Amino acid sequence: METRRILMRSLAVAVVITSVIWITTAEDQKVRKPCCTKVSTANVTDPIINIRLQRKSLPCVKAVIFKTEQGEFCSDPRQRWVKEKVKQFLFYTEKEKFCSDPKAPWIQNSLQKIVD
Repeated sequence: METRRILMRSLAVAVVITSVIWITTAEDQKVRKPCCTKVSTANVTDPIINIRLQRKSLPCVKAVIFKTEQGEFCSDPRQRWVKEKVKQFLFYTEKEKFCSDPKAPWIQNSLQKIVD
């Protein structure tokens, strides 16, 4: 009877240890999306297709990622030109999205005030 109890406890401990090892190994094998590990201060001059913000989560750094036909560029979000590019991009994408609605002419005026 005592031997059976020891055997069951040993089996339970072995199952827990195996589970921990399996979960740890599975975490290491996850496919991770590439991220910006450094940013550039160089101005992006190519036409911008899309913009996304990357939060800091090591090894990734905080960045504004500009997508162009040439690829993706990681830029420092503190740079003045980056903020201007984001404003311009948002202005034109919002203008296309909302101002095509003839019932909402006030939106175009509101967006213009943001940029001015």
